[in-house]
Amino acid sequence: MNSTVNFIVESGISLALLSVVYVLFLRKETFFRLNRLFLLGSVLFSVVLPFFRFRVYEPQSVMLSEITVTPYSNLMETVTVYGHDFTITVEQAVLSASLLIWIYLVGLALFMGMFLVRLIRIGKIVRTHEVQKLGRIKLVLLKNEGSPYSFLNYVFVNRSLQNEDGYDRMLAHEMEHVKQGHSFDVLILEILTVFQWFNPFMWMLRHAIRENHEYLADRAVLGSGVNRGYYKKLLLNQFAGGQLVLTNNFNYSLIKNRIKMMSKIKSSKIANLKIVLGFLTAVLLIIVFACEQKETAEVVAPLAEPDELKITFLDDKLKIAGEAEGLDKLKSIMAGSEEFSLESDSMGNLLLVKKEVVAPKQLSADEQIFFIVEDMPEFPGGELELRKYIANNIKYPVTAQEKGIQGRVYVTFVVDTKGNTANARIARGVDPALDQEALRVVNTLPAWKPGMQKGIPVNVSYTVPINFVLQ
Repeated sequence: MNSTVNFIVESGISLALLSVVYVLFLRKETFFRLNRLFLLGSVLFSVVLPFFRFRVYEPQSVMLSEITVTPYSNLMETVTVYGHDFTITVEQAVLSASLLIWIYLVGLALFMGMFLVRLIRIGKIVRTHEVQKLGRIKLVLLKNEGSPYSFLNYVFVNRSLQNEDGYDRMLAHEMEHVKQGHSFDVLILEILTVFQWFNPFMWMLRHAIRENHEYLADRAVLGSGVNRGYYKKLLLNQFAGGQLVLTNNFNYSLIKNRIKMMSKIKSSKIANLKIVLGFLTAVLLIIVFACEQKETAEVVAPLAEPDELKITFLDDKLKIAGEAEGLDKLKSIMAGSEEFSLESDSMGNLLLVKKEVVAPKQLSADEQIFFIVEDMPEFPGGELELRKYIANNIKYPVTAQEKGIQGRVYVTFVVDTKGNTANARIARGVDPALDQEALRVVNTLPAWKPGMQKGIPVNVSYTVPINFVLQ
């Protein structure tokens, strides 16, 4: 679920920044073909950016969603809460996230339905009207009034307009949309908008690409020898018709901008360098979102003076006595220990008992480890349950709290052919106390459903980032 949020945030920021670059520096320039490539590239780049991840020294294992740990025993998912007055439970966070997902899915279904309806309507228009072939272009003769428009290799035109002055210029404009493949841009943008319907910058770029298509078609018509003044007058005489959103057409709202662009002096070659701003923005986004940085630990508080505790040997156990504050602190420290536990006897004495520790499993050196397989391992209940398990079982080491140490620990492990956790190690650590606690919890994970490759269970590597955060 955290990966879904990352996708929304990262793609949204990318679309926003690249949209700003286009509006501020490129929108008024006359290198329309280059602008078209920039706009399409911006949209596609923003969609794939959240999936960019770079590893330098070792193969990329599967990266699980980040777990955030605070001293206050809360699961940080899509809602981050700090402080002692913690009132949002794991269940409430899950419900909130589930509600957002349902809203997104409803919107996705609605816009997908609208997209399919428009496609069906276009198909129905083609089937129910006369179609004439003009080379590879098909002319659909309509009965209703309206301006010509195009989709794929179809040009839709009112039959009565064939005898009107300027018909051949309007037809030439639509044929340019067909020749330059503008409908494919429109289809790509419509499909991506279905999945990014909530993102206003997606709609902004969608409009910008349609506007760019009109500029390209206008330039081609004027380049064929059509008088510029006559063509402008022809545009002003156009009326909004009943065209479908998917199609390219003479949209009256664009006429003013189109006329301005026709009169604009051609941009200089130096202006082409503005496109470099777009590439620099893309590189910056990759550095920020795709390149992972090592966290540093910062000591913000000195160590407190230790409390004195009295220890007495009782056979294989230790009896501990001291001030209540010191005993409470010891209990807190030992709560996260996998080697010792504190027990109380019938007399109320506090005893330190050594646990029987089972060594973490290690695979033999000759066993093959996969990073991506046909059927990936599954934690019981899915990734959300894995996050909940880690968050509920991990303890923020008291020593790290006292030193003000926080940061992100990366634990790499292998889900073996039987679903057990093996080869757990710290891929990137912060502090020994945090590292050991993260490693301890990963080693206690229950059995997974093992990964399968060609129907055979295999060893699969995973990496889970655990973020320790102090208020």
